[in-house]
Amino acid sequence: AQAAVLKQVAQASAPGQRLMINTRKKILKEKGATPTSLEEEVAKALFDIEVSPSCDFKAELREIYLSGATEIEVGKGGAAVIVHIPFRAWKFAKKIQSRLIKELEKKFSRKHVILVANRTILDKDFRRKGMKVRPRSRTLTAVHEAILEDVVGPTEIVGKRTRIGTDGSKILKILLDPRDKDKEHVDNKLPVFSAVYKKLTTKEAIFSFPQV
Repeated sequence: AQAAVLKQVAQASAPGQRLMINTRKKILKEKGATPTSLEEEVAKALFDIEVSPSCDFKAELREIYLSGATEIEVGKGGAAVIVHIPFRAWKFAKKIQSRLIKELEKKFSRKHVILVANRTILDKDFRRKGMKVRPRSRTLTAVHEAILEDVVGPTEIVGKRTRIGTDGSKILKILLDPRDKDKEHVDNKLPVFSAVYKKLTTKEAIFSFPQV
């Protein structure tokens, strides 16, 4: 009788274990670090979207996993989830960026979702690390520019200006493509872009659509 009960318990827990294993496949942490509850939640959302019968971008989604996730406050009572994607998986995420964000935002109701690639900045002592030349894409400026494009993606940037305050502080003014087909949806995310960009780079930026 005891064996039968144990068998039933094992059968009952098997689907949950399989789900946990499949969910964990969507997370790649450095040096086997333990994922946070938010990261597990994002991984489960990615897996659920991938196995959904209505998903029409399964091939790309199979190649996508996250390396981290952070939640930040935006404005009064708002929140955004920043999902970090390993650089080698970013090309797949970029292909479906708009659709994936919308599907993830359905899973995280009342929270904005921003996808960004993991990029490494090489400082000026790169030669000590055995490199003769520092690739331009690994400089601080280039990485911050790439983060800017990730944060607003797939909306395109059509203009950039730097405004210098009387106290010497710098504020970036970023103009987004007014022809973007998701302009109405993106309009609501402009304060989110500013908050996320500051969180990732410590730089102040204001995002807007130019008047046409």
